[in-house]
Amino acid sequence: MNASAYASTAETLRSALARLLDGLPPKQASAAVERLIASYRGQTPTDAPVLRDRSDVAAYAAYRMPATFEAVRAALDGLAEAAPDWAPGSHVDVGGGTGAATWAVDSTWDGPRATTVLDWAEPALALGKELAAASASPVLRAADWRRAVIGSGLSLPDADLVTVSYVLGELKPEARTAVVAEAARAGQAVVLIEPGTPEGYLRIREARDQLIAAGLRVAAPCPHDGTCPIEVGQDWCHFSARVSRSSLHRKVKGGSLPYEDEKFSYVAATRFPTRPAPSRITRKPQIRKGLVLLDLCGPEDEGLTRATVTKRHGDLYKAARDAAWGQDWPPAAPAEDR
Repeated sequence: MNASAYASTAETLRSALARLLDGLPPKQASAAVERLIASYRGQTPTDAPVLRDRSDVAAYAAYRMPATFEAVRAALDGLAEAAPDWAPGSHVDVGGGTGAATWAVDSTWDGPRATTVLDWAEPALALGKELAAASASPVLRAADWRRAVIGSGLSLPDADLVTVSYVLGELKPEARTAVVAEAARAGQAVVLIEPGTPEGYLRIREARDQLIAAGLRVAAPCPHDGTCPIEVGQDWCHFSARVSRSSLHRKVKGGSLPYEDEKFSYVAATRFPTRPAPSRITRKPQIRKGLVLLDLCGPEDEGLTRATVTKRHGDLYKAARDAAWGQDWPPAAPAEDR
């Protein structure tokens, strides 16, 4: 989907969220947000619904949905770049809540597409369906919203794409393993997203190993299926997505800037061939006078490296100055040059 279509989807979502919070008392929203922040940070795995009623759901949607949408969209871009000729004809979103991942999928690939959202919280499903009805997308409007217990015993319908975003941290280890195993069984492509914290990265790293053991191949962000070269406890793999804040969003989150940066960790894996990045930029590029420093994760035999790109590299230097955290490196040649 092109940039203008993506921008239109994001704006439609922001407008729907603004209408949603009309009439919700600010103190009630703030109290719900504080409790949800603690759950989001993964301080206590619950194996129970985090969203209890409509006020919780409305607060969650305002507090987290725009950031979740952008993080999932960025992760899906990694898959789309590795599989440019593929598009999912069916999508199952596990623990989808109010549907941020379904909006992200719809802004990444054109339809038609059968979409199923599974969550254990009825209020979240009801509100997600209400938000989807505000979209002009026939895929979102026709989505199937189903209640399901997310954990051991989960049974998923087979799908081209299975997404699990910001869910694994809410589960105890045995339930987490079961959910990833079922996603690997059901999906031709699986995309898992967690907060970009050391703990979130470890959950993604563990799930990555599980997906590979189940026969899937990593499409993004890793350039290979080998052992992650990061030494646990020394660093963690994560990326950043820019989130535009509406005035309502700033009010609910208590911020003043017109944007925020959502940090996230992810893995995308498939049962079909893809073209993973030759290397991935793993930190914000450092632009110095006459040079750019790029921290890279490359082929398995190279691991983590730092590239210094200078003016004498010509067009590559120009590309390095425009490069962003999380992008492939080196950039692909334009289609007319191939």
